[in-house]
Amino acid sequence: MELAENTSSPARPEREVYSVSRLNREVRVLLERGFGSLWLEAEISNFARPSSGHWYFSLKDATAQVRCAMFRQRNMLCAFTARDGQKVLVRARIGLYEPRGEYQLIVDHMEDAGLGALKRQFEELSAKLAAEGLFAAERKRPLPGLPKRIGIVTSPTGAAVRDILHVLARRFPAAAVLVYPVPVQGAQAAAEIIAALQTAGRRAECDVLILARGGGSLEDLWAFNDERLARAIVASPIPVITGIGHEIDFTIADFAADVRAPTPSAAAELVVPDAEEWRNAFAQLGARLQRGLRRRLAEHGERLRWLSGRATLASPVARLSARAQRLDELEQCLVRAVRRRLEGHRERLRWLTGRAALVSPANRLGQQRLRLDNLEQQLNRAMRLAMDSRRKKLLPLTRTLNAVSPLATLDRGYAIVSTEGGEILRNAADAKPGTVIDARLAQGRIRARVEGAS
Repeated sequence: MELAENTSSPARPEREVYSVSRLNREVRVLLERGFGSLWLEAEISNFARPSSGHWYFSLKDATAQVRCAMFRQRNMLCAFTARDGQKVLVRARIGLYEPRGEYQLIVDHMEDAGLGALKRQFEELSAKLAAEGLFAAERKRPLPGLPKRIGIVTSPTGAAVRDILHVLARRFPAAAVLVYPVPVQGAQAAAEIIAALQTAGRRAECDVLILARGGGSLEDLWAFNDERLARAIVASPIPVITGIGHEIDFTIADFAADVRAPTPSAAAELVVPDAEEWRNAFAQLGARLQRGLRRRLAEHGERLRWLSGRATLASPVARLSARAQRLDELEQCLVRAVRRRLEGHRERLRWLTGRAALVSPANRLGQQRLRLDNLEQQLNRAMRLAMDSRRKKLLPLTRTLNAVSPLATLDRGYAIVSTEGGEILRNAADAKPGTVIDARLAQGRIRARVEGAS
């Protein structure tokens, strides 16, 4: 038995019809889940910033572009305001703007692409030179305590050189300054700075070099991140201090320099001492000198009084003369010592006065010199008065000794009679007839023979 052929059509499945909203929503979910966050480097175009504060723009390359949005909460964290034509590096999520069915990037983070490349280049060069030991602390040299001449390697027309000269003139105007003019920005700046450092080292005209520049962006300061410049700083026979940009700015030259100052003005303050501190030190030294001289005079005065007391116990004229001679010698030694000391300090003062002529106003220096002369005159006058006082005290003592001396009695016509053996005769009965006697007079001696005694 044959079965009849079934001529009816098979059943078709029911169609699934999407709405446009549903389609866009599911495509957005697929895009967000499929890609996640990614980094993109491109150029900004069609930049717009409505009153909401959100940023809307396109990122493009040579052949394509994509729409982007960076919402206000995220763009407030950006260090700059984006602009058309700027090349940036962004971290973004792929999304879809459902009302128009357009896919776009939601940007979470944005960097200046050129600045990022410079930072990477800076970090790589810094790591390389640090590994070679160019930044090692034990390699760095100390700055001279009192430089006679300071070299400044900077632009002759910039604000940095004016700030440095102003600080040097205020703190220590006696120091000479030599400016090596160079450009501090541009393609040729690094090469000319290197040439200036080499010239300064070859001429050996300065005791220290200040390499300075005012503030600016990373691109403005890029000449100071040159590897050749870092090696030239290390090779310089003269210590180098840098004052580049502001306190937050760091360059390869700062790391290579012997000392890094946060600003050009700070570099000027580090290379010279404060003249006011020197003036205070001079005043303290002068006071110490006066105290020392007074102490020495008091010691010698005490010594003189002691010698005067000892001299009262000595009756022979010879001993008194010896003491008087010794006193004269001590007086001469004291005068010579004080004069040598004064001459040494006077020579030191003349040298300091010559240096201070560039530091202090002329009238103030004249006042100080006049004060020093007055002090010197007072010191000499005090010394003379002290010596005269000692002599006046010594003369009565000498006259007293002469008055009680036996020799003074002889001057009044008396004689001292003794035997040949030197025994003093006090009784005529002790001189028998025929005895030889000596009579000492005020002037000379007489030898006689006794004929009789009564």
